[in-house]
Amino acid sequence: MYILASKSPRRQQLLKEVGLDFRIITQSTDESYDPTLSTDEIVIHIARQKAKAVLPQMKEREVIIGADTIVCLGNTIYGKPEDEQDAFRIIRELTGKAHEVKTGVCLLSKHKEHTFVENTKVFFGELTDSQIHHYIQKYQPYDKAGAYAIQEWIGLVGIERIEGDYFNVVGLPVYRLCQELKNL
Repeated sequence: MYILASKSPRRQQLLKEVGLDFRIITQSTDESYDPTLSTDEIVIHIARQKAKAVLPQMKEREVIIGADTIVCLGNTIYGKPEDEQDAFRIIRELTGKAHEVKTGVCLLSKHKEHTFVENTKVFFGELTDSQIHHYIQKYQPYDKAGAYAIQEWIGLVGIERIEGDYFNVVGLPVYRLCQELKNL
């Protein structure tokens, strides 16, 4: 049995689709980090914080899955937008450029911890201001790193291509997760 330490409906759906037997437990966690950490270290740090926060509620033989996703353009990290204006700014900065989506995963049992990071490169095409406004108003991407979800309208009209795991951009690198769970 597994515990998903995430409120993300996308992560929950992905785990359901692969047939993983899990329950959801979340705790409010501090997602701040030392700015000297690398982006890989940042997503691992936050995923570990999420997993450790639910450790007291874990039963014997369960494994906690903690995850965190960020969007990186050069040295700039984009988390979830604060509001409509911030979402517009983020998507405007991403349009016409390639960026990285990084998901850190922490697998935690009573006796073991295992972490990994999956990276996917996303190539955004040029989007007009009206397309960006349409997307934000219709889909309200305020709970999404980088202010977008690849599986929504913007992914169809705005993403030229990706290099790497599509599901990592959705929010959980499912193939790699399944491989890591087998080896745990």
